[in-house]
Amino acid sequence: MNAEEIAKLSDEALLARADENRPKPIWDAFFIGFLIGILFYGLFTNAWGFLALIPLFLIYLLLKKPKQYRLLQAEVKKRNLN
Repeated sequence: MNAEEIAKLSDEALLARADENRPKPIWDAFFIGFLIGILFYGLFTNAWGFLALIPLFLIYLLLKKPKQYRLLQAEVKKRNLN
C-alpha cells in the first residue's frame, strides 16, 4: 500500500487499517529468528534452493510492515484523527 492509496481511505478505514497494522516487535522478532533458523538449517543440510526463498520473502514482509505503519500514522496525524 502506497501513500496515494492511504490518502484515499476514509477516516474510519484509515483508523482500522492503522490499528490492525500496528507492529508487534516481540512476535516479529520471534518469527524473523525462526525463519533465519530455517535458512541456516537448509544451508547445513545442503537444501539451498527454491524453498529457501520462502523464508526470505516472509522476512522481507515482516521488515516491510513498520514502513507501512509509519505511512498510516503520518496520514492519521495529517488528518488530526489521533
